[in-house]
Amino acid sequence: MNIVAQYGIRGEGTRGIVTSVEAAIRQGRLAAGAPLPTVRELARALRMSPTTVAAAYRTLRGRGLVHARGRRGTRVSPRPPLPIRPVAPAPSHLRDLSLGNPDPALLPSWQRALARLPRRPGLYGEPANRPELLALARRQLERDGLPRGELAVVGGALDGIERVLQAHLRPGDRVAVEDPGYVAVFDLVAALGLVAEPVGIDDSGPLPDDLGRALRCGAEAFVLTPRAQNPTGAAVDAARARELRAVLAKHPEVLVIEDDHAGPIAGAPPVSVCHGSERWAVVRSVSKSLGPDLRLAILTGDATTVARVEGRQSVGTGWVSHLLQDLVTALWGDAATDRQLQRAADAYAGRREALVRALAAHGLAAHGRSGLNVWVPVIEEAAIVSALAGAGWAVRAGERYRLRSGPAVRITVAALAPRESDRLAAALARSVRPERRRVSA
Repeated sequence: MNIVAQYGIRGEGTRGIVTSVEAAIRQGRLAAGAPLPTVRELARALRMSPTTVAAAYRTLRGRGLVHARGRRGTRVSPRPPLPIRPVAPAPSHLRDLSLGNPDPALLPSWQRALARLPRRPGLYGEPANRPELLALARRQLERDGLPRGELAVVGGALDGIERVLQAHLRPGDRVAVEDPGYVAVFDLVAALGLVAEPVGIDDSGPLPDDLGRALRCGAEAFVLTPRAQNPTGAAVDAARARELRAVLAKHPEVLVIEDDHAGPIAGAPPVSVCHGSERWAVVRSVSKSLGPDLRLAILTGDATTVARVEGRQSVGTGWVSHLLQDLVTALWGDAATDRQLQRAADAYAGRREALVRALAAHGLAAHGRSGLNVWVPVIEEAAIVSALAGAGWAVRAGERYRLRSGPAVRITVAALAPRESDRLAAALARSVRPERRRVSA
């Protein structure tokens, strides 16, 4: 077999191999998940030493372009950090419940807030963070009973998580993550050259025993979603939070990051496992509650973590747009926003519960305690997604949200009217019947 012809990997030396593989991924010649030749195979084909090829593969892993899967060898990452072709949108004739967006009709109006923005442009040399915004954030966090820490403003939840991970970890470190968990967190961990260590979850969040196992395996950090967990809707309750804190207390050096991306529209009370942690951060985004285009989140954490985040930010982007900060300040300072956020939380809860009830009436178990999504375990994801598309519904296969957990489909219910739930549940029930026949045969 001609390895060079098959994979299109060329180049002289470590840098040449890295450049060749990166170009092949970017141009689509090496697809996400595609296997690469073994170190020895590529070394023979390129007439190089295995040491040189191994060094190239290490560099590619450090950039998040490939990952090692034990006996399965080295493969292209599921979503390498390169500008490659995005996933095609659902066909226009399908009812799209796949994207995870909030319902635009339930977002607060920006009209009055925009009219109240300062009339002068922001300039260099001004404080990075608006004091009025930090004061409002401080009151919110204290009201919700979160640990008291330093505050910073970052460019969204993932920006905050990335900055905190980079403040403490280095490529090759292990990170405990929820499984099932958020695709973008998996991709971010890989892009930073970190290694994901899956932690199983149930409706109350991460399982304490499995977290303990992950930490004993050497995880240096733990990223969790305390409510509105994506994709399952899990929400950590007070009892589970105590159990998780007891596990973390045995590993005081572990960095704990909470992704409170849904905030006030989650439909579950705020709970934190960070109390008592030495290295911790809570990131609260406004994208789900105020609008996805508001790329802003409040980050609170221990003094060292926040100082490192702000220090790195100061020599990079400098600050999050003051225009966005002023807009969020105006929205949070308006009583109408609070009322709208409560209406949204109630509406999302009603839509989740309607679908879960409808599925249960057809004998189908589902998860959706909080947030915008319902997670439905199935036997074969692709068949269910295809069958539902034939019935007029677009949902998301669960494969990208899983590391070791079982197959499922994710349904975003944010804009699903309760009256639609019965039709969707019936279509899903029809699509799983062939699965059940295969199992019983």
